[in-house]
Amino acid sequence: MTALDHLRRYHDELTAIRQDLHAHPELGMEEHRTAELVARKLEEWGVDEVHRGVGGTGVVGVLRGGSGNRAVGLRADMDALPMSELTGLPYASTVAGKMHACGHDGHTTMLLGAARYLAETRNFDGTVHLIFQPGEEGCGGALAMLEDGLLERFPCDALYGMHNATSLDVGKYAIGAGPFMAGGAFFDITVEGKGSHGARPEASIDPVLTACHIAAGLQSIVSRNIAPRDTAVVSVTKVTGGDAYNVIPQTATLSGTARFFKKEVGEQIEAAMRRMAEGVAAGFGASATLNFRLIFAPLVNDAEASTHLADAAADLVGEDLVQRDRAPLMGSEDFSFMLEKVPGAYIHVGNGEGASAHNPHYNFNDEAIPFGAALYARIVERALRSEG
Repeated sequence: MTALDHLRRYHDELTAIRQDLHAHPELGMEEHRTAELVARKLEEWGVDEVHRGVGGTGVVGVLRGGSGNRAVGLRADMDALPMSELTGLPYASTVAGKMHACGHDGHTTMLLGAARYLAETRNFDGTVHLIFQPGEEGCGGALAMLEDGLLERFPCDALYGMHNATSLDVGKYAIGAGPFMAGGAFFDITVEGKGSHGARPEASIDPVLTACHIAAGLQSIVSRNIAPRDTAVVSVTKVTGGDAYNVIPQTATLSGTARFFKKEVGEQIEAAMRRMAEGVAAGFGASATLNFRLIFAPLVNDAEASTHLADAAADLVGEDLVQRDRAPLMGSEDFSFMLEKVPGAYIHVGNGEGASAHNPHYNFNDEAIPFGAALYARIVERALRSEG
């Protein structure tokens, strides 16, 4: 019996867990109910050790098999998003303004399914660390776990993670070696001018006008400062300033995100952004300050680990359903910080057609649960074979 067949025996129970998590979403670093549910299930299913409170609300389970000294880490994220659900599902969010709109409820469930399977079969020689991470959605959860000694307390020779993909049919997988997901930074540019009556602009140094010119100038960074061979994005997503129709305010703020596949490109963007903001502001007689924060490192898949993970997927569904050369995506993922410490790989698991992630109509496809859980299990069986 394959791992996929084995996991299908308790697909209904895993689906119920997933839908319960969906109905009770918790934001990053606040996943208290979710973490306790995870910990209780790991204990119930015979996981050897269960560690709560790692990096805040993180949970790590430890499974041992045989006498091997190698260790593999499997990671899933647990947090929801601050948005309102519009699916109308019977298990829709019961918490106003919070929703599992990215499928982390599904990822958590898939790793729980793998934990149950591995605890029952023990078809591996070594140690498995089951890493349930809080706060992936820009909340610093991966770094919090690392700073709490994750890899010192639970050392791993390789790390593996996954994310659902609405662009793939259920039962399909996609991965690529090298840069796979973009690094991401958030930025705020605060423009300081001089307030005045809206009817007397000559008495002001208008920060709103200045901010608008800065926003336009930022769009030249990628096209004129970044080499064409290096993909990058700079997006201004928020402009704020003023409270009244007839008042030119003292300050205005631009906010947004930058994406890139190399940290040095991120540094180029930051330098160009600071130069642009300060220079344009000075031209208007204003001043500007930049707060540029790296939220996600570029996610880089180790070539050997990517091959191992793709091979494990092919064991489950056949080579025809595994794409090994998926193009890098501009989305970001903070599992990248863990992959900076330990070689590993991150794969996309088919979720089928439907609303995309971060959409109020999104819903994780429960039919994908066995395929994610079985892949977690199969990579352990391959990586920790008794013959080494």
